[in-house]
Amino acid sequence: MNFGTVLMLALRSIGRNPMRSFLTMLGIVIGVAAVIAMLAVGNGAKNMISQQIGALGTNVIMVMPGAFTQGGVRSEAGTSSRFTEDDIAAITAKCQSVKYATPVARTSAQIKFGNQNWRTSVYGGYPNYLSIRDWPLSSGTIYTESDEHSSDKVCLLGQTVVDNLFGDKNPVGAIIRIKNIPFRVVGVLESKGQNAMGMDQDDQVIMPFSTAQKRLIGATYVNSIIISAIDEKSVEDAKQQINQVLVANHRGSGGDGVDFTIRTQTEIAAAAEKTSGTMGMLLASIAAVSLLVGGIGIMNIMLVSVAERKREIGIRMALGARGSDVLAQFLVEAVVLSVLGGTIGIIIGGSISMMIATFQHWPVDVSWQSIALGFSFSAAVGIFFGWYPAKTA
Repeated sequence: MNFGTVLMLALRSIGRNPMRSFLTMLGIVIGVAAVIAMLAVGNGAKNMISQQIGALGTNVIMVMPGAFTQGGVRSEAGTSSRFTEDDIAAITAKCQSVKYATPVARTSAQIKFGNQNWRTSVYGGYPNYLSIRDWPLSSGTIYTESDEHSSDKVCLLGQTVVDNLFGDKNPVGAIIRIKNIPFRVVGVLESKGQNAMGMDQDDQVIMPFSTAQKRLIGATYVNSIIISAIDEKSVEDAKQQINQVLVANHRGSGGDGVDFTIRTQTEIAAAAEKTSGTMGMLLASIAAVSLLVGGIGIMNIMLVSVAERKREIGIRMALGARGSDVLAQFLVEAVVLSVLGGTIGIIIGGSISMMIATFQHWPVDVSWQSIALGFSFSAAVGIFFGWYPAKTA
C-alpha cells in the first residue's frame, strides 16, 4: 500500500469512533496547549525583562553599601561602607572606562499641589543622572550644575506623579510642596513603565542631589552610586577600576573592612533570566507530564483497537498485506491522532496566550518556533507511543 492509501484508512478508522478519538487526543491537546502557552508567556517575560533592564540606562553599573565575601571571609554586620561625594570624584578622575558617575539619595515623601496629594519616591542625583539612566524629558528642561551647587528647590516629575497631581494640565513651572517645602517643577520625564522588580519607574520625583540631601534627608553620606561605562565593552573594565578606587579610598581612610557591592546590567539581567528560566522549567514539566499522559492514552486506545480489529487484520493479510503494511497502518493512525491533537492544542494554546495578554496585560510572544515545536512534540509522541501497538498488530 502507498502512503495515501494508508493515510485514508487511518482517517476512516479514526472517524468511526469520533468521541473515543477525541478523548484519546485530549491529553495531547492539553500538553501541546500548555507548551505553546508556556513558551509564549516565557518569551514575553524575557522580552519584558530585556526592555526593563535596558530601561535602567546605558551600560549602567550600580555600587551599593552592603556585605560581600572577600577571600572566603564575610564582613561583619555593621561594617558597611558609607560613600561620600569624594568617592564619586575619585571614580570620575581615576577610572578611564567610566563616562558618568553620580551619587544617589533616596527617600519617600508626600507631595501636594492644590488640594491634591500623592505619596511617592524622591531621588536626588547630579544632572548627569538622566544621561546615565538614558531618560529623556517629555517637556521642560533638566536642572543644571548651578542648581546642584546651590541646592535649588527644583525637580522633575515622573508621569504617574503628574497624572495624580495635575491630570491633563502641564506641570512645568508649577510649585509643589514636598514635605511642606516648596519646589518648582522644571520638567516632566518620559514614561518608562515598570522596572525588572515590577516597580513603577514613573512614580518618582528627581531633584539635585544636594537639594535632596540637605533639604529632605538631612544626611551627608551617599545611599548608592550609579555609573555609566564609556561603552558596552568597557563595563567589566570599569567595574574593576571602580572596585580598586573604592577599596583604596576606604582602606586608606582607616576602614578595616571594605563592605560594598558592585552590580552591572549584565549581572542583573542574568539573575532575572535565571528566575524566569526556573519558572519556565516548572511550566515545561507540567506540559511534559500532560504529553506523557496523552501518549499513554494513545497507546492504550491503540492496543484496544488492535484487539478489536483482529478479524480486519487477518483479512488484510489473507488478501496479501505484509506485516510492514499492517504496522504502517496502525502507526499512521497513532501519528494522525497525535498530530490532530497537537493542531488543536496549538490553536487552544495560542488562544490562551491572547487571553492572558488581553485580560492580565501580560506580554506574550507566540513564535513560529513554538508552533513548530508543538507539531514536533505531537508527532514524536505519536510515533513513540504508537510503535508498540503497531508492532503488536
